[in-house]
Amino acid sequence: MQTTSSMVKVATADGSMPAFLARPTGGGKYPGVIVVMEAFGLNPHIKEVATRIATEGYVALAPDLYYREPNAVVGYDQLPEAIRLMTSLRDDSIVADMASAISHLQSQDGVRADRIGVTGFCMGGRVSFLTACKSAEVKAAAPFYGGGIGGLLDQAAKIGCPLLLFFGDQDPFIPNEEVANIKTTLTKLNKRAEVVVYPGAPHGFFCNERDSYRPDAAADAWKRLQAFFTAQLAS
Repeated sequence: MQTTSSMVKVATADGSMPAFLARPTGGGKYPGVIVVMEAFGLNPHIKEVATRIATEGYVALAPDLYYREPNAVVGYDQLPEAIRLMTSLRDDSIVADMASAISHLQSQDGVRADRIGVTGFCMGGRVSFLTACKSAEVKAAAPFYGGGIGGLLDQAAKIGCPLLLFFGDQDPFIPNEEVANIKTTLTKLNKRAEVVVYPGAPHGFFCNERDSYRPDAAADAWKRLQAFFTAQLAS
């Protein structure tokens, strides 16, 4: 499917938040997907993921959650600076910014406002899970290796949408015990959740710009993500 893309501005309580918007060029209405960036910022990889999602028949919006710090994009070899940026965010601001991004997406011509999904990577995986806890507007959430999700499980009872969570069992930032606890807790809460763990995969296995990239795991995760969004948003 052919797509078009542009940078847009999302109105928030703290000012204008830049975001990358990718959408199919054809007419009609499409479900929307928020794509949440890694700790490294709104970089070309996240824009490429948003574009890939748009080619599948969605309007994809990738907000720059670091907009309070101008030009806050760092390289994959700058982990300390990425951690500094990530830890500068507060959950209340994240929730408010994500609500603004969802509202912006819902207001777009050609978007099915009742079919909004969210996915994210690294920091964005945690933000995706947090957003599912906080927003009834989210109809499907697919976090990728979200560090810190275990610390949000006390809020998981509020989740009303299906979840698809991806992890690698060689992730130095997310212990396997935490992944097991996430799965157990969501099961006990009777949440519609699938937890996929890839043997031998480290943190960042989906990103083809990182040394941690694992093509087989990334390809399988993409197929699962496509099927998940088709079932929950496009059908």
